[in-house]
Order: sequence, then structure tokens, then C-alpha cells
Amino acid sequence: MPSLTADFDELIRRIGAGREFSHASFEPIYYLVFNPREILEVKRQMPAWCARLKNKGWHVEKFSIADEIAAILKNAPMRKVWLAADSKAPLDWEKANKSLANALTGRNQLQERLEGKLSELDGRKDAILLVTDLESLHPYLRIGAIEAQLQGKFHVPTVFFYPGVRTGKTRLKFLGFYPEDGNYRSVHVGG
Repeated sequence: MPSLTADFDELIRRIGAGREFSHASFEPIYYLVFNPREILEVKRQMPAWCARLKNKGWHVEKFSIADEIAAILKNAPMRKVWLAADSKAPLDWEKANKSLANALTGRNQLQERLEGKLSELDGRKDAILLVTDLESLHPYLRIGAIEAQLQGKFHVPTVFFYPGVRTGKTRLKFLGFYPEDGNYRSVHVGG
């Protein structure tokens, strides 16, 4: 089984070489797929990986899904209602998760924030965007849904650090237990 370091080396090689133009609408989207048991190791390696990319001449930007979700939920208009409902029924996880998922997807706030970051980097030939903390999407949604909505917006290499299992060339199982999803238009390394 290849190591995270070997998978990251392969990822850098693929980004540097570019993706084969098998589709007319190529977008530089890459997934570093790793076993969910390695989430903490990926977080430990991230500073070193960012430094390696910078040493290769990349302008590295990070987009933390966890930070963005926290910001969205902290400023949500329904926050006081959620807190009151939670104090009355603290074990009603299904209802709480449904409300939080609606806050994230209802106005496409998470998608819009990622799109904003991509727009900010558009035109920078040396830019690379690292999208981290995808595990924070559980149980609300999966990144494939956001990626699909942003088709045509990826103009800089974008790497999604994906905790899951690779079940084929384009099929992934988020966190290793969600059903397989093959709706990705990206290059997958690892897994």
C-alpha cells in the first residue's frame, strides 16, 4: 500500500505534467484520496506539503471546509432558534443535522465561498488551491455535489484532500462508508 508521501509525490507530478486532454472541457481538479484513518496524518503533513509546493514555485492557498462551515453556522440567522431547540431536545440529532444541512445548502453558501476563492485566484499562473477538512461535510453533504455545481469555474489546479476509499478509476466512497459515487470529473491519486 503506497504511503501518503508517495501519493503526494505522484499528485505533484501529475499537477506539474498537467492532465491529459481527454475531454474538451478539462479543469485542473485533483483528489488526493486517503483512508479515513489517516485524517490526522494528513493534517500533520499539510505544513510540509505546502512548503514543498512553495519551493516548487507555487502560490499556495488553502480553503478549509471546517472553517467555512463554522463561519456559516456561526452567522446563520437561525442560530438562536437552533440553540433553543437543542437545549429542549439535545439528542434529536436527525432534526439538528437536517437544519444545519439546510443552512449550508439552502443558499449555496459553502459553494459560493469556494467559488469566490477560485475567482480570487483566476489568472494567477502560479496559484494552487488546497481544499482541506472534507470530513467536516459529514453528515450534511458531499463535495461531489459542490464540484458539479462549479463546473467551468476551476481555472487553477485545485486539490481536494478526500478521506475515503477509491473503488474504481472515478468512483469514490466518502469516509469509506457512504455509497459509491462516480460523479467526479477529476484526477484521483491514492486511495
